[in-house]
Amino acid sequence: MMAKRHIGYLALALSVGIVLWIMMMGSDQKGNRKKIKTPVQPAAMTSAQKIPVHMYFSDQSGQFLMAESRVLKTARDPEFLARRIIDALIKGPIKKGLTRTLPAATDLRAVFVTQDGVCFVDLTSAVAENHPGGIHSELLTIYSIVNSLVLNVPQIKAVKILINGTEAMTLAGHINLQIPIKANMLLIR
Repeated sequence: MMAKRHIGYLALALSVGIVLWIMMMGSDQKGNRKKIKTPVQPAAMTSAQKIPVHMYFSDQSGQFLMAESRVLKTARDPEFLARRIIDALIKGPIKKGLTRTLPAATDLRAVFVTQDGVCFVDLTSAVAENHPGGIHSELLTIYSIVNSLVLNVPQIKAVKILINGTEAMTLAGHINLQIPIKANMLLIR
């Protein structure tokens, strides 16, 4: 049963990767590559609103996650909102006493939310390459992402983290990233 679920998630991740690759490459009817000068924004982005969210960053001791209240200007579409949340996590906290959980060199490649509430977050390899390491630091990084998404976007029930479009075993050697991860309230103070 568990193997079938892993195969299902892997197939979904591969499908998402293929779709993203096709979208990035683009082609005309003859199969020639065409250049896309400006990205096309879906219609949902035209209805941007100010949405209050709680971002989760590490406390100064590196032991717990603490909420930082923010107001993001974005569409209510779950993928737009998830993208804005991850971008804000990468930029780091504004409030004193909190520290970043994602390396500054990290970039967000893609976000996709399935109908059953799994949010696929595809980050660049800088998230793993520049991670300080250690099991607790890895926990804070993962749950900073997961809690910030699950607790702010009602359509998201769990998060699957990808690195450079592929499924990674772990981020820094400790926490299994091969299954979708649900929020963990025990790390929040």
